[in-house]
Amino acid sequence: MKTHRAVLVHLPRNKSIDIGFSDITYSVRVGVTGKETKMVLQGISGLFKSGELTAIMGPSGAGKTSLLNILTGFQTRGMGGELRLDEVLLQPGDSRLRRQASYIQQDDHLPGLFSVSELMWMAAHLKLGSSLSDKAKKLLIDDILETLSLSACLKTRCEKLSGGQKKRLSIALELIDNPPVLFLDEPTTGLDSLSSLQCVSMLKSLARGGRTIVCTIHQPSATIFHMLDHVYVLAQGHCVYQGSSLNVVPYLNSVGLECPKYHNPADYMLEVISGEYGDCTDVLVTAVKENSWRSSPVQTNGNAVVVETRKDGTVPHKTLVLVAKPSEFTRFWTLLQRFYVQLYRDWTVTHLKLVLHVLVGVVFGLNFTGAGNDASKTFNNVSFLFCTNLYLAYTAVMPAVLRYPSEIAVMKKEWFNNWYNLRTYYITSMVATLPTQMMFAAAHSTVSYFLTGQPQEPSRFVMFVCICMLVAAVAESFGIFIGIVCPVVVNGTFFASVYTAYLILFSGFMALLNDIPSWMLWMADISFLRYGVEGLVCALFGNNRKPIPCPPEHVYCHLRTPKKLLQELGMVDVQYWVDATALVGFFLLFRIIGYFFLRRRMMKSS
Repeated sequence: MKTHRAVLVHLPRNKSIDIGFSDITYSVRVGVTGKETKMVLQGISGLFKSGELTAIMGPSGAGKTSLLNILTGFQTRGMGGELRLDEVLLQPGDSRLRRQASYIQQDDHLPGLFSVSELMWMAAHLKLGSSLSDKAKKLLIDDILETLSLSACLKTRCEKLSGGQKKRLSIALELIDNPPVLFLDEPTTGLDSLSSLQCVSMLKSLARGGRTIVCTIHQPSATIFHMLDHVYVLAQGHCVYQGSSLNVVPYLNSVGLECPKYHNPADYMLEVISGEYGDCTDVLVTAVKENSWRSSPVQTNGNAVVVETRKDGTVPHKTLVLVAKPSEFTRFWTLLQRFYVQLYRDWTVTHLKLVLHVLVGVVFGLNFTGAGNDASKTFNNVSFLFCTNLYLAYTAVMPAVLRYPSEIAVMKKEWFNNWYNLRTYYITSMVATLPTQMMFAAAHSTVSYFLTGQPQEPSRFVMFVCICMLVAAVAESFGIFIGIVCPVVVNGTFFASVYTAYLILFSGFMALLNDIPSWMLWMADISFLRYGVEGLVCALFGNNRKPIPCPPEHVYCHLRTPKKLLQELGMVDVQYWVDATALVGFFLLFRIIGYFFLRRRMMKSS
């Protein structure tokens, strides 16, 4: 089998960046009351150079991910110290470093319904816009996928990729705009030995292109450990070694710790700092301050990057990626297309829900047959209106509560890596899902309206459907708000269920508005389900509707006159447009406060 030989391919790229940090501290609140603090990082310093593959190592709880989060700006609270971007002094969390870097977290949050090729094209449109032609984008995508050995799974959906392929795809997506700095949290976790080796080999090749590659690794094999250019070891929040992986054994020998022959130096180092051979942390912290264990910087050839040739010996073409970022309007259209494709492919969200809404509408119609034009069934007809509101509200709230936390995970990764602005994603999500939710409500209400024998007047039918669509839109907006505020799905579903019970109680049907104590009426005023019930009652019984026919077999129909029904329900002075406006107000309120809570959540975590 012919081996691949490494060649140098000139790739124009961004300026190489060295990342330095000094006296970095980080503390978290502990204890039941949260008044006590624990120091996670205790004044550590270091330098991560471009052209090197740097690994942050240490046992669990040593502070590896905390340091990585500080360097990326993902964590900004409870920290101190200074960062240096080349010679520019920054404070931890400064956005200037974030704009130069991409952060690939341990969990590969990828939209499972899209193929590798589709995701790469979406990333290209979101990051590069129209400043590159489609032909140039295709060359770029092909080069990246071939370099990362993903060409074979070009048409494979993400949900069917292996762990190693997902990890390489996460890296490929961030390489679209050729970032000079790449951070990775545990890139080998969950991979087998061969996949881990391939992943680290690929990262080293990327580093040779002049990039600054920094990752956390828990316990690498001996082969992987010797591939690392620079190792930064943490123990109990202190740096106990920083230098070449090849110098770990001499360093330990210098402090009287002899690594056994044929023993993995990485394993031995972790055993030492974990206390297997006594408490050596103070000795190591003192010894590492000499800072003489770093090997000479890896030499790179200008803008050259090491890649592998194709099997036929040819070299992939390389494309210049120094381009202007697309506008948010361009990103809006790209995201909108992505949302529509996702809605179409997720049959449980669209096709199945549409069928179920129609079937439930049929069940409603059969259960309340003839209630719309039968004075003896007038109160049953009001029950139908209430059940319609409740069904549309509940089926819109709960899916949103369950769906949005998973969407936030993908959005958070992409937003943090500068794919788009937060408001762009939020508005696009609303524009894409709102018509779908309204379509479901319209399908259900249309079927049930005619099967229950409601007035055959176009104006009343339109008013009925409009209120149903508004109720569904408000309920979905509230569900999204709950999904944002409650990151734990169990808490979100519980809160949504409690709120639904409150909506039922103060809807104006279970407890009539005339019977609610005056000091509790404000609770009915903030129940959007109340305005939905009132709106449907006004649509069917308001606007001077004529008396409802009473069947011959009934001597007397108490609620034959619509005005009498409105008096019984306490809705004589209710106006349709007031209810519709109130529902629009609830929709805007939940959407606006949902956005601010989402922004607060993102900023708090970053």
